[in-house]
Amino acid sequence: MKITGIIPARYASTRFPGKPLIDIGGKSMIRRVYEQALKSKLLSEVVVSTDDQRIYDHVSGFGGSVQMTSATHQSGTDRCAETALYYEDSDVFVNIQGDEPFIDPKQIDLLCSCFSEPQVDLATLIKKITDIEELRSPNSPKVIINNKDEAIYFSRTPIPFLRDHKQDTWLQYQSYYKHIGIYGYRREALNAITKLRVSSLESAEALEQLRWIENGYTIKVAVTTIESIAIDTPSDLSKALSQIDLALFK
Repeated sequence: MKITGIIPARYASTRFPGKPLIDIGGKSMIRRVYEQALKSKLLSEVVVSTDDQRIYDHVSGFGGSVQMTSATHQSGTDRCAETALYYEDSDVFVNIQGDEPFIDPKQIDLLCSCFSEPQVDLATLIKKITDIEELRSPNSPKVIINNKDEAIYFSRTPIPFLRDHKQDTWLQYQSYYKHIGIYGYRREALNAITKLRVSSLESAEALEQLRWIENGYTIKVAVTTIESIAIDTPSDLSKALSQIDLALFK
């Protein structure tokens, strides 16, 4: 089985314009994501997928693999689907977030391992929530799973609702999980889900994976214990740099 890692990267960002090219200790963010992904033991190759010439030229400049795509894509999944057309011998594609410069390659491999089961078409990662404020935060999507390790639902609100307990104590009585935004798709499933219309649940929660569930697709999940650090704003970058030893990410 051949697995290709795709890193969607766009220049435009309301909260942090041009963030793929920002400097982090002498390397751009997109380069750091790319180099971390290359450390995966299960990816056969890694490619950056972008619609911006500046990003394309930069990745090419440091010797990275990069593919130019349409500027009309509404999501990273859509951009991955176009890029997948150029990798005809790949069976599975992993969508790696372009704003996680310190992503642990073990997380990528954990996701890849889900596809050792031939019935798995879509997969993602989740992590147990241990902080009540994170449970409450709408910026941290929550997920509930069944006993087959498949996602039942994703929501920006805390789920499930514990009727008989105060919310401050919910973590004492129930395991809650947050979604880690890395996806894996088998080729046929990737082609199919990008042709689906935006669903009512997706519109309500602004979470594209609900479109897949609403249309009957199963999403396999694996539980990671590794914390992801996403850079959405300049303040996120400052906070990350205060926590990270860049010498560990040469």
